[in-house]
Amino acid sequence: MRRYRFVSYAVGSGLALLLAMNAASAQDPIQIELTLKDHRYDPSEIRIPANTSAVINLHNLDPTAEEFDSDALTIEKVIAGGRSGIVRIRPLDKGRYPFIGEYHSDTAQGVIIVE
Repeated sequence: MRRYRFVSYAVGSGLALLLAMNAASAQDPIQIELTLKDHRYDPSEIRIPANTSAVINLHNLDPTAEEFDSDALTIEKVIAGGRSGIVRIRPLDKGRYPFIGEYHSDTAQGVIIVE
C-alpha cells in the first residue's frame, strides 16, 4: 500500500510539473524582428494573434536615432542609430494599431494587425 502511495505521488507531481511547464510556454510572448533602414520599417505590417503578448526586437540600421511611437499602443521608445532595442506589446484585442518613427513620420510607418 505504501509503495502505491509513493508511485501515485510521483506520477501526480510529474504530471503537475509538466502541466505547469506547458502553461508557461503558452504564455511566452511572440518574438518579432523589426528593422529600420533608410527611415522605413521592415516589415511594415506585423500580424499577431489576439490576446497574445509580443516582443519586438527593433534593429535601427540607420546612423541616426529614431523613436518608435504609437498613440494606439501608448508606446514611445527611442532607439539610437546603429543599435537595437526591445518594444514590449501587451495582449491586444483584434484591430489595427499603427506605429511611426517619430523623427521621420513621412516614411517610417507601420501597423500591427491583431487577428
